[in-house]
Amino acid sequence: MKFERLAIPEIVKITPARFGDNRGYFSEVFKDEWFRQNVADTSFVQDNQSLSATAGTIRGLHFQLDPFAQGKLVRCIAGAIFDVAVDIRVGSPSFGRWVGVELTADNGDQLWIPPGFAHGFATLTSDCVILYKVTAPYSAAHDRGLLWNDPDIGIDWPVAVDGAVLSDKDMKQPRLADLPPSFAY
Repeated sequence: MKFERLAIPEIVKITPARFGDNRGYFSEVFKDEWFRQNVADTSFVQDNQSLSATAGTIRGLHFQLDPFAQGKLVRCIAGAIFDVAVDIRVGSPSFGRWVGVELTADNGDQLWIPPGFAHGFATLTSDCVILYKVTAPYSAAHDRGLLWNDPDIGIDWPVAVDGAVLSDKDMKQPRLADLPPSFAY
């Protein structure tokens, strides 16, 4: 496996090796010891999977408060997404900044997003299936969000704003300027 720290160094893109022949390929997509040594010394408690049927669907930006703050290891197992992390750690030199990468079933890349970041993605194709490991279980009482198109953050989403498919919840999230402090750097 290879890894690359992105412009916000806590966000890590992981590229598992693929070994292929005329039948297809084999890939180890997660190794606990390797992950702990190279990315983050953490444990995962749950795997989640989502299907987004329509290209142009945006899910996010989501996070959970302590003690249920989640780190996420995200990969796309069908289709293609633009995956985004926004630093919401008060006092961080990258507070309010974002990074994004394209995760596809073809490239096999994964994105590590630690606690302290809001996460979201846009589907680039129809029938996208996302599989992600999390470091804490879901807690409705600790679930929070950030407005996906906050102009102060300025995410360069690869979908037309007027054509984005969103949940009612995601359309009503607060802007960063209105978000109560959630994490400290």
